[in-house]
Amino acid sequence: MENCSMSLSKMVTPELPYLRRYARALTGSQASGDAYVAATLAALIEDKTLLNSALPTRLALYTVFQAIWSSADFHPPTAKREGHLEAMAHERLKRLAPLRRQALLLTALEGFAPEEASMILGVSRAELDQLAIEAQEDIARQMRTRVLIIEDETLIAMDLSDIVSRMGHEVVAIADTATKAVEEADAYSPGIVLADIQLGDGSSGVDAVEEILQRMRAPVVFITAFPDRLLTGSRPEPVYLITKPYLEDTVQAAVSQALFFSSMATSH
Repeated sequence: MENCSMSLSKMVTPELPYLRRYARALTGSQASGDAYVAATLAALIEDKTLLNSALPTRLALYTVFQAIWSSADFHPPTAKREGHLEAMAHERLKRLAPLRRQALLLTALEGFAPEEASMILGVSRAELDQLAIEAQEDIARQMRTRVLIIEDETLIAMDLSDIVSRMGHEVVAIADTATKAVEEADAYSPGIVLADIQLGDGSSGVDAVEEILQRMRAPVVFITAFPDRLLTGSRPEPVYLITKPYLEDTVQAAVSQALFFSSMATSH
């Protein structure tokens, strides 16, 4: 039994940072997402056969997570651990076409092929395609807002600017240092921030974001080539984290999801 537990741990451990990222994006908070991941691991420890050995480990693990997420018997402790607004956002998300949002996150944020996402969600490929179309329509209906981009690589900053502009948002500033980022945030009060974590002058996008969030409330999407520096479990982790190189759909999905939860917090 001990060897089985060790083998299970060895299989799933490399995938956990990404499953936690998905769970956070799906629920809108670290505590709630981690509660679902913990419940998934508990289920696997109790019954290792839940992890389909015929599938790649990542696909099998997300499939087990989906079963936990869909279960009416599990309720994460969001209300006690995170406060009333986060709990309301979580519950409303589950009522608002959850499969549509999961289809978007699985394919755009997590990079699963449509066939794999279909398997995880337990829907046909045709159903998944329809969910993806509806998800894109959801994106189009998201609240338009001002965007601050914190990025020192000019071409990437321009690309991000093009992506969010095509979504209907207004890019009010692009900052290549932490100091400039804080100044631009003060000047424009952005509705969302897209931030790299390591800037060219040696300053930190994480530090800039922390200072900005002391002055105002805005959702943040980190876009970085170094996700391991934030996915450590040693401190509160970002809810929305995209790995470079990224796809346009990935950025759209993260921005849409971040604005969804932000609008929930400001409308109650």
